[in-house]
Amino acid sequence: MVVRDYLKGLPDTPGVYRMLDAAGNALYVGKAKNLKKRVAAYTTPERQSIRIRRMIALTASMEFISTNTEAEALLLEANLIKQLAPRYNILLKDDKSFPNILLTSDHPYPQVIKHRGAQNQKGAYFGPYASAWAVNQTIATLQRAFLLRSCTDSVFASRSRPCLLYQIKRCSAPCVDRIDEAGYGLLVEQARAFLTGHSRDIQQELARQMEKASDALAFEEAALLRDRIRAMTQVQARQDIHIRGISDADIIAAHQSAGHTCIQVFFFRGGGNNGNRAYYPTHGKEAALEDVLEAFIGQFYTQRPPPRTVLLSHRIPGLDVLRQALAVRAGHVVQLSVPARGDKRKIVENAQANAREALGRRLAENASQRRLLEGLAEALGLDGAPERIEIYDNSHVQGEYAVGGMVVAGPEGFVKNAYRKFNIRMTGTDAPITPGDDYGMAREVLTRRFTRAIKENPDRDPEKGGAARWPDLVIFDGGLGQLNVALSVFSELGIDGVTVAAIAKGPDRNAGREKIFLPGRPPIVLDSRDPVLYFLQRLRDEAHRYAIGTHRAKRSKAIGQSILDEIPGIGAKRKKSLLHHFGSARAVSTAGLDDLEAAENISAAIARKIYDHFHPDG
Repeated sequence: MVVRDYLKGLPDTPGVYRMLDAAGNALYVGKAKNLKKRVAAYTTPERQSIRIRRMIALTASMEFISTNTEAEALLLEANLIKQLAPRYNILLKDDKSFPNILLTSDHPYPQVIKHRGAQNQKGAYFGPYASAWAVNQTIATLQRAFLLRSCTDSVFASRSRPCLLYQIKRCSAPCVDRIDEAGYGLLVEQARAFLTGHSRDIQQELARQMEKASDALAFEEAALLRDRIRAMTQVQARQDIHIRGISDADIIAAHQSAGHTCIQVFFFRGGGNNGNRAYYPTHGKEAALEDVLEAFIGQFYTQRPPPRTVLLSHRIPGLDVLRQALAVRAGHVVQLSVPARGDKRKIVENAQANAREALGRRLAENASQRRLLEGLAEALGLDGAPERIEIYDNSHVQGEYAVGGMVVAGPEGFVKNAYRKFNIRMTGTDAPITPGDDYGMAREVLTRRFTRAIKENPDRDPEKGGAARWPDLVIFDGGLGQLNVALSVFSELGIDGVTVAAIAKGPDRNAGREKIFLPGRPPIVLDSRDPVLYFLQRLRDEAHRYAIGTHRAKRSKAIGQSILDEIPGIGAKRKKSLLHHFGSARAVSTAGLDDLEAAENISAAIARKIYDHFHPDG
């Protein structure tokens, strides 16, 4: 046994171990308070579950990292799991960043915007929010209640008259001096107080101002203050769940059934409810709920700072170590607890009820999805229900901005983190692709996709994820021509055992009269009311939606590029300075050398480079 060979040299200290297969891929990442004792447990596989026995049998080598404390080991373990996604770990696959609200501070008149990703821009960040919808609603409220601008700095600098937002009383129009800097600063401070949980104080102050304006017969001003108060009241009505005495907290509750787990996370910031999100970690059916919850928390806070309070539905095994690890990550003490009574317990029970209901819906959807897959297998003559279906479609405008889209579906519905886009290079395998040649584009997409699959997973191991995983069924949006292209690519690459189909719309492209093309068989036409046909239409439409959305994003990006982007040495900072100074890129292109030098951050040498770029003939 490979594991036993490593025991002699292992220390009795905390650390992290990795179990690797013959190809060097991570099978499992684990932490240990005592590396030697933890690894020794794997030398008696008869005491392990069948899944762990298989992991031990596949282990060809191991790697170890010693740490000073168990908390450090937990943090390192979570980072490595995120990075390597080992197949035998409990995995949090839905790792989208949460949106925040950013109140900028690098401009005399701060802007309020939605922000995702690294918090590098100067300003105050508020959040996280569970969804983009929640952020958009809050920003809309901030515009109505505090009249803050949302336009970009370049638009702000180029305005000569108020925009529509001013007309509908959602902006105070600082761009055209309808409010001075001091007055706008007061609005910003009120918005900041609102976002940090002092909305009641702001509301009372605005009510006093409204009454004062009304007494002074300034009815227009009083009406504006009334509308601002109403906007805040609407947000307070949506935030109908509160925890007494707690400003910032995450509530994490789990429910397990039929070998699946749902974890609900509720976000409370500034005393308000910022929404919730459900997660369904990937794990073996034998995994205990407490173990799943512990692994989830470690990975969940890998890339986001925890608040000062985290309330849990279950007591997890390594609660104290996890508390220490989160404190290290956050830079402050994190209270991690399982409330037993009172308001805190009620809010946890509410989150747990949401987890139970969400998991019930998901299991019901999965059962329905399984029946559809079995019906699809029967209709297409497959050996069994497919576990992974890949659906392809291309999108372009006369060959321009061509992209290919691949969407993935399986027993749990669409697997959106497995979607892939292909920027079609138009080079072709034998000759350049003619613009508009859909068959050539399909050939390029399939060749790139399955060349990578052969390289990364030649044995078609079903437990390998991502782009390495092989499909059971490939569907192309198209007709017999697309089917023949796919068969040709598979023949050239030596691929067999993957069913290929193409689905074409019927005469006049009417939904319900589709033809399904399969190799060596006459086209299949399903009854227009057959649930399997609806399922195929949904698969095809999702592929079309994804491909055309990707194409539009690529086209918009190309159209939206500024002529300043073409000048070497002009980065974001200088571009911003030029737009602030001149108002538009076109004005920069016609500016004289002295005018260019007058702009902030533009030296004489850079000014000469910009001028020469737009005036090559001197």
